Amino acid sequence: MTVDVAIVKELSADDRRFTLDVAFSSDSRRIVLFGPSGAGKSLTLRAIAGLLTPDAGHIRVRNRVLFDASTGVDLAPRHRQVAYLFQDYALFPHLTVAQNIGFGLTSGLLNPSRRERGRAVAHWLDTFELRGIADSYPARISGGQRQRVALARALASEPGIVLLDEPFAALDPALRGRMRRELRELQARLDLQLLVITHDPDDVDALDGHTIEIRDGRLWEDARPPARDAGPLRTDIEPQ
Repeated sequence: MTVDVAIVKELSADDRRFTLDVAFSSDSRRIVLFGPSGAGKSLTLRAIAGLLTPDAGHIRVRNRVLFDASTGVDLAPRHRQVAYLFQDYALFPHLTVAQNIGFGLTSGLLNPSRRERGRAVAHWLDTFELRGIADSYPARISGGQRQRVALARALASEPGIVLLDEPFAALDPALRGRMRRELRELQARLDLQLLVITHDPDDVDALDGHTIEIRDGRLWEDARPPARDAGPLRTDIEPQ
């Protein structure tokens, strides 16, 4: 279950330059990358998902090499077995809840049928208690329901790890606490490995996993060891 990341990426825009230089390794079931906006958290997540190509280094998840600059390995996002949950959830507004969940399970150019639902879609509708809104469109459901739909769609493809980009930032304060609890309970029930990025200390407290702090593109410190139920931790964090 190890996530092993050691990457370098130079970025520039106009007269600004930013260097992402991070290296960490963890067996925890809940890994939290914590830091302020602009620290490099989302860049790290995008690199793991295959949406950003590092200049050097490697990315390994569950003993699979997703990227290795020295050997030329750079798997396409669809072959990485990595699910990416965007901050705004990126649901398709013209598809129903059931169609959104089933989107990644179909091949070709056609959207999933509204009338036909396979076993996988039915399973995730029940798992996330979404059957009652299966025929609703994203604009007609709550923020918490949209998050559950996005998670169901991500998990329908049976990924090895789920990456979550500020999953609670778009929710109102009253809903954040409940969704934090739901995510932790879901992770334990389904035995998922999550890698979550956040700038909110309350998220860090609620998820209570292996927390790694990033500032200015570098690891600041191994902020907190994992909770007892978060899985074993390798402590071989490479110095920056």
